[in-house]
Amino acid sequence: MADENKPNPVEIIKSESSLLRGTIAEDLAGDSTQFAKPNTQLLKFHGTYQQDDRDSRSKKGPSGKSEKQFSMMTRTRIPGGRLTAEQLIAHLDLCDQLGNATLKCTTRQAIQLHCILKKDLKTAIRRINEVQLSTLAACGDVNRNVMCCPAPLADATHVEMRRLTDALKDHLAPRSKAYYELWLRDEETGEETLVGGGKPEEEPIYGPTYLPRKFKIAVALPEDNCVDIYTNDLGFLAVVRDGQVIGYNVLVGGGLGTTPSAKKTFPALAKRMAFVTPDKACAVAEAVVKVQRDHGNRSDRKTARMKYLIADRGIEWFRAEVEKYYGGPLQDCTDDDVYGFDDHMGWFEQGDGLFFYGLNVENGRLYDSEDRRWKSALREICAEMNPGVHLTAHQSILLTNIRAEDKQKLESIIKKHGLPLSEEISTVRRWSMACVALPTCGLAVTESERVLPSVMDQFEVELSRLGLDSEAFTVRMTGCPNGCARPYNADIGLVGKAKGKYTMFLGGKLLGTRLGKIYKDMVPLEDLVPTLVPLFVAFKQHRTEAETFGDFCDRVGNEQLAKWSEEYASVA
Repeated sequence: MADENKPNPVEIIKSESSLLRGTIAEDLAGDSTQFAKPNTQLLKFHGTYQQDDRDSRSKKGPSGKSEKQFSMMTRTRIPGGRLTAEQLIAHLDLCDQLGNATLKCTTRQAIQLHCILKKDLKTAIRRINEVQLSTLAACGDVNRNVMCCPAPLADATHVEMRRLTDALKDHLAPRSKAYYELWLRDEETGEETLVGGGKPEEEPIYGPTYLPRKFKIAVALPEDNCVDIYTNDLGFLAVVRDGQVIGYNVLVGGGLGTTPSAKKTFPALAKRMAFVTPDKACAVAEAVVKVQRDHGNRSDRKTARMKYLIADRGIEWFRAEVEKYYGGPLQDCTDDDVYGFDDHMGWFEQGDGLFFYGLNVENGRLYDSEDRRWKSALREICAEMNPGVHLTAHQSILLTNIRAEDKQKLESIIKKHGLPLSEEISTVRRWSMACVALPTCGLAVTESERVLPSVMDQFEVELSRLGLDSEAFTVRMTGCPNGCARPYNADIGLVGKAKGKYTMFLGGKLLGTRLGKIYKDMVPLEDLVPTLVPLFVAFKQHRTEAETFGDFCDRVGNEQLAKWSEEYASVA
């Protein structure tokens, strides 16, 4: 058991880092293909992870021994997922010129470049900043990318939500100048040639050791929980009256990562804490962060997320502490809560005379192959039509500001490059997503992104045969229990447990407001769909009117599901 008074090794690294500098500069100047271990922890704050190609681990290097092939994953922080066409093209260029020729749209509305060599890292980060974006705080023990509904609607509600998203990003940004010194300083003049960096050499919100663990924020609407607000450390749920946001219900303590071997860890959905007016939201967010900063577990990173602090001390204690840091009492939440979820795929009016199109990107991976040319299609669309580009929390893309007379042109470009229109994609595939997993994620124990498309192929056949192909339910797969694709609150969660085997969770909710339960453990990849087919037969026979698959599984429970699994095995 960890000594509660002894900081874990990462805490020591942070405390000795001189506000995130460490010896990164010395590593960058060296010839090694990898960074020193302490610096790999600090680099996360700068938006990059050191990884190695898991597929190549068995290959022998010049020494005759197996050698890891190190590279960097670089994540761009994109508040609310809002990009310009120029910024997307810049990332497409980077993935071709410095990366592995693919680009990943993440489950938190960010962009990841993979396989950036250490010698090219500074160039990559600098070029991202040259198009007015940043990797700072995209990772690390700080507030990360702030999520928000990506729909470019012109109404006052969405305008206010986007304002708050940007305000939270700015208010909770790290103040250390280390990022600008390391990546943006002109090597000849020593000047920081790009705008940024704070003057005071201190961290007024985070302090010298930052937070005990990562911290995530989302802004959502009751009728549209497209960002899975309950899975975040801190959520702001808009309270709307007569078309205006009068405030936000503040939710705290969500987080899905877990370690199966450590019973002290668990996934959790956020709890409702208080109501705040828009002008007070940033101040309350700062208070929440400071409570976690001062009371979160710094001895054991497995239980360092804010959800464990709230589980240990209780929501009443936590709210009282937030009020102390905030400097006054908070109001209770209104009755407003999540009741809808829109993935924004297909055509929509923006409310300003223009349209946006939701383009479904399977598992968020942008690449060019013989039959599907995602990068080429997006390059042509961006070059010829100059749309806005908004990333969704389901790894897809909204192409915004499209004129009515250009709608057909957009569809033609998509089709010309061998891509399906969103309207042509099956419901089950459209509502599925996977984390990166192998070969680049160091935490993955098995496949996710690379195998989910074939699993969807099987789903499509079976659901069509049963007449359930129009049913909407979420299927989310991860290569390990950390939950980056949010499997634990999905209708069907498939979580990597061992090589080629998964823990199957059932009974989550499309709305993201309920956790699923373990139905079966160690299910082989090839048995995932066959295990579910008898349950789909039971669902068709015994569901109540308008009941979703997740609601059905939650209502009847695992014992009844197991009985029906045997009863309907022959029918399936």
